[in-house]
Amino acid sequence: PGVTNAVTGIATAYTDSIPMVVISGNVPTYAIGEDAFQEADTVGITRPVVKHNFLVKDVKDLPLVIKKAFHIAQTGRPGPVLIDIPKDVSAAKGPFVYPDTLEMRSYNPVIKGHSGQIRKAVSLLQEAERPYIYTGGGVILADAAPELKEFADLLGYPVTNTLMGLGGFPGTSPQFLGMLGMHGTYEANMAMQHSDVLIAIGARFDDRVIGNTTHFASHPRKIIHIDIDPSVISKRVKVDVPIVGNLKEVLQEMTAQLKAAGPRKNDAKLAAWWEQINEWRKKDCLKYDEASQIVKPQYVVQKLWELTGGDAFICSDVGQHQMWAAQFYKFDKPRRWINSGGLGTMGVGLPYAMGIKKAFPDKDVFTITGEGSIQMCIQELSTCKQYDTPVKIVSLNNRYLGMVRQWQELTYNKRYSSSYMDSLPDFVKLAEAFGHVGMRIEKKSDVEGALKEAIRLKDRTVFMDFQTDPEENVWPMVQAGKDITEMLLGSEDL
Repeated sequence: PGVTNAVTGIATAYTDSIPMVVISGNVPTYAIGEDAFQEADTVGITRPVVKHNFLVKDVKDLPLVIKKAFHIAQTGRPGPVLIDIPKDVSAAKGPFVYPDTLEMRSYNPVIKGHSGQIRKAVSLLQEAERPYIYTGGGVILADAAPELKEFADLLGYPVTNTLMGLGGFPGTSPQFLGMLGMHGTYEANMAMQHSDVLIAIGARFDDRVIGNTTHFASHPRKIIHIDIDPSVISKRVKVDVPIVGNLKEVLQEMTAQLKAAGPRKNDAKLAAWWEQINEWRKKDCLKYDEASQIVKPQYVVQKLWELTGGDAFICSDVGQHQMWAAQFYKFDKPRRWINSGGLGTMGVGLPYAMGIKKAFPDKDVFTITGEGSIQMCIQELSTCKQYDTPVKIVSLNNRYLGMVRQWQELTYNKRYSSSYMDSLPDFVKLAEAFGHVGMRIEKKSDVEGALKEAIRLKDRTVFMDFQTDPEENVWPMVQAGKDITEMLLGSEDL
């Protein structure tokens, strides 16, 4: 049954708050519950990973169900909704009356933030000595990037993004400290832990962001949390000023109140805070061996950013390559970085790229992947050919499941198990077999030329197989259970 194959994709959308309506087929209504051929309890299987699901038993109900499904998927915190249609219902005929309006008493998400709570937040921000703006994917989902920039520029406070929030605030801004979390920058993590007023905007204090909650809570700070979803507020970290509402509207109101309040207090304290942050920046935590003639994955991503001017759509699979893409490609615009940050679904990169290319046929679309992840959906190279979807594949091939290998190196004294890739296909021949262009890049000096050629070939799918350093690790790294300030910055810290 197709729906069982779709569960991982649905769960990915649920975790990353992607609005999606899934229509599945099922056995006829009279056969439900009889273990019929290809019968699956679709409603039961998908219930934990959807906002809502429907089983349509009468064709007359279908127009209203579709109206409800799209409304639920796109309002409040976005997410997937499933419509399960039995075979006899999908084959039936009936009047199609699509409702103009919709009333759902049991579903009424809060949109407008509480004005009193917003005033409290503004007061805290005005008096902060070590403020920090922590933003997530919710900013992008709410189309609130312009409002965030105006808000942050007005305050002059440091800003960080989660993995899903990259592009919500310009990555080249001097106020931006980089991504935070398990593989975040030193300055972003240190500022998170040492702030005295933290405002979380469209973020959920994920375990990969704050590390050990006991350690995180041990540092005294006031926390403001703005989110459309009330269930995530105080779920992992107790907050002082909760604000439930649409981020775009809440930020507009906060900015208006800040402007009306006039200049902030404690300018000297803010200057001292920036001095401390700039000291942390001197660690240069993303440095790597740039002199090496071995192809370094960081170098490939840096070159891609330079050659595309930061204007390409970048998709990613899951693994080390995902972290290097997040660290070294500077995203100045929202919705230019598409990856699976919540569920961590290997194989999403190529399908994501295909969808984006169909939506934006005149734009360059790249997927940054590894030799492990790309094989999860390698068959979609056929789909690229069939539907004329020319995407560019940047495979950082280190002959390992790199993130697994890195953990085995650091935690299990290099006792590698099921992480090495000794039986890889020839990706150049494989790409050519599907009717695409294949390139194998083994020298650092060939990296730029290969990327330029791929960009030049506008109407072809290009598979670039970069033979990268097999033992390169992602730094910084916060090990499981540690405080986010306990970062390994390189092999010398082991």
